[in-house]
Amino acid sequence: MLANFRKTLARLFTFEEPKTKERFILKETEEEMAEGGQKEQDKKVEPRKKKNEGLQLNKKSGENEENKGPKPDISKALSENMERIKDIYSIPTNGDAVLREFDLVVKNKVIPAFMVFFDGMTDRKVINDDILQPLMLLSNLDIKSDEKSIADYIRSHILPHNQLKEFKAIEQVVQGVNFGGCGIFIDGVDSAFVADVKGWEHRAVERPNTEQTIRGPQEGFTELLRANTALIRKILNDEDLIAESLTIGRRSRTPCSMMYIKDITNDSLVKEVRRRLKSIKVDYLFDSGELEQLIEDSSFLPVPQIMVTERPDKAASMLAEGKVVVVMHGSPFALCMPVTNNELLHSPEDSYVRFPYANLLRFVRIMGVFLSLLLPGLYVAITNYHQEMIPTSLLFAIEASRERVPFPSVVEILIMEISFELIREAGIRIPGPIGPTLGIIGALILGQAAVAANIVSPILIIIVAVTGIGSFAIPNFALALGFRVLRYAYILLGAIAGFLGITTGLFLQGIWFVSEKSFGVPYMAPFASKTAGGIADQFARPPFWKQEKRADYMNVKDARKQPHISRGWKSQEGEDQKEEDDDAGK
Repeated sequence: MLANFRKTLARLFTFEEPKTKERFILKETEEEMAEGGQKEQDKKVEPRKKKNEGLQLNKKSGENEENKGPKPDISKALSENMERIKDIYSIPTNGDAVLREFDLVVKNKVIPAFMVFFDGMTDRKVINDDILQPLMLLSNLDIKSDEKSIADYIRSHILPHNQLKEFKAIEQVVQGVNFGGCGIFIDGVDSAFVADVKGWEHRAVERPNTEQTIRGPQEGFTELLRANTALIRKILNDEDLIAESLTIGRRSRTPCSMMYIKDITNDSLVKEVRRRLKSIKVDYLFDSGELEQLIEDSSFLPVPQIMVTERPDKAASMLAEGKVVVVMHGSPFALCMPVTNNELLHSPEDSYVRFPYANLLRFVRIMGVFLSLLLPGLYVAITNYHQEMIPTSLLFAIEASRERVPFPSVVEILIMEISFELIREAGIRIPGPIGPTLGIIGALILGQAAVAANIVSPILIIIVAVTGIGSFAIPNFALALGFRVLRYAYILLGAIAGFLGITTGLFLQGIWFVSEKSFGVPYMAPFASKTAGGIADQFARPPFWKQEKRADYMNVKDARKQPHISRGWKSQEGEDQKEEDDDAGK
């Protein structure tokens, strides 16, 4: 306790030069990457020498931990392996762990064996037909083979299972069994087989619940990793699409898949995402929301720095733009990175409808952002400090409606905002069709009762309702939630200093957002920092045939998505018309 107190005093009254830490920047060319790597190498040359010396000593003594894989600890004695498996899975106390003993005949020799799996996580029919039946009934066939070991003979001639792996470490076998596999141990063999026999209950592919659109695909992700990666691969149909398999969690060993297109995505971005994923050290990982919090750049930024989507078509479009997508087993939401503030305002429907309609929808969303963020604060600022901005007749109406209200406008609007948040949260938590009914009726009754009781003014009900509708127009749920948090800050700033306070808040928010990055990409790109092209597409979407290049701030390997003339029929039509004019002139 005393030592901690001394350290606290030392940090308060002494100056210590902060350590410089270079943030990750998305490199554009291989030369820049080489220069950055050379600088890092110069900075760390001495520690690396010491590390290499230590590794050499460990290598000589046989204790090099970095190059050492799982220890081959499966015994040839079946009884020892069986006792270890029973101890690991607490058999017979553990009710869903099944240990099945059987005999197989290999070259007229009876050999005992056993298998272990979890009931409910495996497919019984596959185990019976593809594993137990061949081993118990077909192993005594007279097959001429040159395999010297029993393991080679079984793998080559008996087990017909399509996904069969052989391990020499019991830790690897346990990992496979925990994830819906079946471990097979044979007497006299110092290795074990693991067959992929997953058969747990799962949800079928359904419509996305959080990102519904009228036009476009209606498929949503599920909780199965390979089903989600297959949905993305079905859309892209590209052999250059890579899905790297990773496991996160020291105990859960949750499978994840990092997906990218190798001839489009920047190599430094792939390395950075891989580095962050592999550096995570937690016991359990249950959802991609937890993974998002572990790899994002800033935990205190109120808006998201990683796009979360339930739509395979949206994830596929992010991959086509040169981004990296992380899909996690057990979560129906994929993580797309990097992302900018403007991309969070875009919807997949923007690409599926004609560009005049898409531009109208984008304008409505941008208007919804400003209403959700600033409308309550502007109301407080105008009524308290800037009454001259309101028409005289409207000002008299507002003052007349607030004549009997005992609270100032800032308290009045905070009461209604908190009540609106309570109604919205209660509508989500109440199950079934009661939720929407409670939201509508509760808001009407509460608003009417509050006005009748002279607690709030009628115009304030309109302000709060329009603010809530504006927040619902934002397509990204996390972004809308972040603006809901910032809304209260602007209400307080408007109550304290009027327009000056709101302007100061916008200035500080702009500085904050401009200084942040999402995996090396400026959060406010392409505005800050300014990049070549792509600015017009952030507000008004051009026609699809004019979207020729990918975003410049992504520094992709292939910047062009389509040729300058993507509608070949249009150019052919012009050539045909020119030929007709020439013939007519002749």
